[in-house]
Amino acid sequence: MLRTQLDAGRLVRVRSGVYIGSDGWPEERSGQHLIRAYAEQAVNPVAVLSHQTAALVWGLPHPGFGAWSDSPVTVTVPSGTGHKSRSGLIVQHLLPLPASHVTRDSRGYHLTTIPRTAVDLAAGQPLPEALVLFDAAARMLCQALVVGARRRDFANPRLVKASRDMLLDAAGVRRIALLIPAINLCDPGRESPAESLSAGWFALSGLPMPLFQPAVETPFGTLYPDCLWPEARLAGECDGAVKYSDATGYVREKEREQVLRDLGYRIVRWLAKEIMTDPQRVVERVARKLQQ
Repeated sequence: MLRTQLDAGRLVRVRSGVYIGSDGWPEERSGQHLIRAYAEQAVNPVAVLSHQTAALVWGLPHPGFGAWSDSPVTVTVPSGTGHKSRSGLIVQHLLPLPASHVTRDSRGYHLTTIPRTAVDLAAGQPLPEALVLFDAAARMLCQALVVGARRRDFANPRLVKASRDMLLDAAGVRRIALLIPAINLCDPGRESPAESLSAGWFALSGLPMPLFQPAVETPFGTLYPDCLWPEARLAGECDGAVKYSDATGYVREKEREQVLRDLGYRIVRWLAKEIMTDPQRVVERVARKLQQ
């Protein structure tokens, strides 16, 4: 019967022993990745979706140019309950996994929590890439701690500390002490992976760390530059395509820049693409502006 349904195109074989109706097989890679992950958990109930797969579920940003769905399905099996996966498309980790590091997604499947997922992925990553994960995770954790998070909540010292403490707990269970400096540098106020990468490269280069998304009061209302070095009266803007997704975005950005210039601030700009592909060039540009 299964063979007949497969031959007729009414079933899709997800893995050995697991099938799905062809009308339920998604066209996009992310959906296919998740169906394969759920199939693995159906066969191996002790497996917990983790690493790249959990990041896909949570919507954590990728620190590079790729996508989480391009990676193999990844699960973690708690230490002491080893079960060998029969699928060649699955990466399986055998790691300590306390109950507090496991939750369920909207469909009821087990996956690692946001802090544990960020820690698992940041392990072995350079500081800039680790900050992409930790900043985004801290932002999500802050949002979960309040109702209707506002911009000021991401700068609330108690919320920032609470989000860092959850990340530190996950790093402690994994015994990855090397991640502690990156967690202590993470900032939920950073709004994009490019800002997080910039912060990481500034730290590695010994540049003073700017404020990110600070409130600057002006006669035309409150502005929020991407970065601000208050002592140097220098504002930094990290430009990406998303900023100018509509026709008026570029004009509004120039208007904001002129308001800051009229208040005596200098401006330094760099592209998101630059901080990803040529970070030293950005660091040198910012360093020159700070020295002027």
